[in-house]
Amino acid sequence: MATGPKKPRALKAHITRLEMTTPPRQSLPLPVNLHTALMRTPNIPLPFYRFLYSQVGRRWNWVDRLRMPDDKLAKILHDKRTHITVLYANGAPAGFYELFHESEDVVELCHFGLIEHALGLGVGKWFLLQALHAAWGLEPKKLTVTTNNLDHPRALQLYQMFGFNPVSTADALVRPLSDEEWAELAKR
Repeated sequence: MATGPKKPRALKAHITRLEMTTPPRQSLPLPVNLHTALMRTPNIPLPFYRFLYSQVGRRWNWVDRLRMPDDKLAKILHDKRTHITVLYANGAPAGFYELFHESEDVVELCHFGLIEHALGLGVGKWFLLQALHAAWGLEPKKLTVTTNNLDHPRALQLYQMFGFNPVSTADALVRPLSDEEWAELAKR
């Protein structure tokens, strides 16, 4: 009896929601011998966004935006309250952050991360600080971010180092993309 391909087993995620109520006071120098650019990307093309999202998030099991149909994803990304900025290092995309101006008082750091080739360049903390300064530039009363134990092992610690405080936790299941889903994404 032949069986079809196995679906990946759901992973348990412990989610932590954090808030920050004052802008960070620190500044960090950009690492030397690295040519960087930060480019705000309004009306980002969906294939480019999915490329960034999968390159940054594949190893951390980011799946939600990859499973969204084009119309739903476009509505989120092209909303005037969504701000996406791409980091380039030595001419290549190296990461991105996404802010959502939830209300007059709240900005959410929805997504933040580096593409694997940019890990170890010493740019992560600097890039996060740039994202936080951009978020505070929208003049909210607080910033929020959500992370989980499937994310980078130091993500929670890094957010707290920059001034975020945990406000709630929850548990959830994350279903990784199957091989078929990855193949379908590659066709888009």
